[in-house]
Amino acid sequence: MAKITRDSLLTLEDYAKIRKQMRAEIMAHKKSRKIGLGEHITLIFEDEMTIRYQIQEMLHIERIFQENEITHELKTYLPLLPDGTNWKATMMIEYPDPIERAAQLAQLVGIEDKVWVKVEGLPPVYAIADEDLERENSEKTSSVHFLRFELTQDMIQALKQQRQLSIGVDHPHYHAMINAIDEQHRVSLINDLV
Repeated sequence: MAKITRDSLLTLEDYAKIRKQMRAEIMAHKKSRKIGLGEHITLIFEDEMTIRYQIQEMLHIERIFQENEITHELKTYLPLLPDGTNWKATMMIEYPDPIERAAQLAQLVGIEDKVWVKVEGLPPVYAIADEDLERENSEKTSSVHFLRFELTQDMIQALKQQRQLSIGVDHPHYHAMINAIDEQHRVSLINDLV
């Protein structure tokens, strides 16, 4: 699996030269990494390309060039890389109207623990959410969560043998399911596995 190291990052000057092209490439790449669950939840499955882009963007936007600050960005984002036996996703809960968003986030406490993936013939695996920090309280959940789906070797083998992949969320106030994700998404996610 590809690694992002300090030495593999571009300087601010070099990144500025390719930023527009890289943005176009990452937007195209994310199409096979983005899955909508119902009308209001989007999962973006992270990989080396999405995380590298995020780090380079943060360095560019914040004009970060000092070694200790670059190291901090790496420590922040590297835990979001899948390691060959899991998928890691950013979950966004999206309601355009701020009043509706606040009301829904109050209803959806705990939703991050109710997102699952399932390989045909095997039990579902629920996400391990927000390992970095607490993103909810008893009154509301956050609109962004970080999820890890830890897959068994049986799941990985079954996926490589063309078994169907389902994904969903089961929360008392929000249900959505995709019985079989399309081939483009499936292949992209299987590429994360060893």
